[in-house]
Amino acid sequence: MSSDFAYQGRGGCRCHQQSSGVSRRRLFGLGVGALAAGGILPRAFAAGGTDALLLNCIDYRLTGATTRYMEGRGMAGKYDQVVLAGAALGAKNDKFPAWGTTFWEHVQVAIDLHQIHQIIVIDHRDCGAYKVILGKDPKDPREEFALHAAQMRSLKADIAARHPKLTVELLLMGLDGKVETVA
Repeated sequence: MSSDFAYQGRGGCRCHQQSSGVSRRRLFGLGVGALAAGGILPRAFAAGGTDALLLNCIDYRLTGATTRYMEGRGMAGKYDQVVLAGAALGAKNDKFPAWGTTFWEHVQVAIDLHQIHQIIVIDHRDCGAYKVILGKDPKDPREEFALHAAQMRSLKADIAARHPKLTVELLLMGLDGKVETVA
């Protein structure tokens, strides 16, 4: 079985990966190192120009609000991003386990390439993924907060077990873009 990955980002790089017994992480790391050494990638990218990995939801209603929130924290251009339906729920659920695998692989790549020191998880209110995956649609704001908080805390515990040096910040965004901290 083979998988192809094409990237047409900065510098027009086009990388292809084939399953050959070499881990994707190792192959990717070697490729980035070679591109950086050859002057194709900016040094900040190869040397670790990010502070954090952001995990947030796919919901189109909050893409702008999420970007504004991160910019407001002075983090524009300083974070990697993983987008999964349900954010924390997407990273940890039984219905779509491959999403969790994807999340953990991205965490490792962000550590390897950018030496991130924190993961920021932003769930949001009125999340359709909670309806699809868990069959839950709480109308009471306190109940909704508690549902998201439990899911995010569970993911935070998993992150701490796998990567104890990473700090984890848990946030819940309203549809108006206002953010609450989940302790």
